[in-house]
Amino acid sequence: MIAWINFAVLILASLLFLHFYMLSASPATREKVLGPSAYARCGRDRIVSAFFELIIVINYVIYYFYPLPTPLPETFPWAWWVSALIAVVIAVPSTTLMLIGLRDAGEEALRPKKEHTLYGGIYTKLRHPQAVGEVFLWWVIAFLLHSPFLALFSFIYIPIFIMMSLAEEQDLLWRYGDAYAEYCKRTGAFWPR
Repeated sequence: MIAWINFAVLILASLLFLHFYMLSASPATREKVLGPSAYARCGRDRIVSAFFELIIVINYVIYYFYPLPTPLPETFPWAWWVSALIAVVIAVPSTTLMLIGLRDAGEEALRPKKEHTLYGGIYTKLRHPQAVGEVFLWWVIAFLLHSPFLALFSFIYIPIFIMMSLAEEQDLLWRYGDAYAEYCKRTGAFWPR
């Protein structure tokens, strides 16, 4: 019973994470309805989305103790240290990319501000370095927990992060207009150009 409740919460938290992040990524669009408070509200929505992301991590850990009855084995067929090594190999570049993206985005990464300008740094090569780095961290957790099911489940976050990135781009096009459209032409979304 705990396994099924945990799985239901995992699905719900994943959907709420997507929902609140997409709300947080649209301050310019929401400003038309909410006025200047839209940017602050988007900042709060970003924090709520991070809360649901934390719930997902907790669900992953609970899954380790209470796995669903599936035909998949509960653990990978190799020793845990092999999974840990795979996790490190994924974590080092992913975390590095995500942290560089956070650094170069500055305060805008957590709290959208109307007066923010387009990014520099890694954003001159890649439009979504934080998303590209962060999406792979789900496999890091899955491998550290030595779970084939969680490794497969982690694929759900690829379309989620793509949807979040596209929502963000729509708002940035509204916010910056032709300057952002030109930026998109010369900068790769998920792979550097």
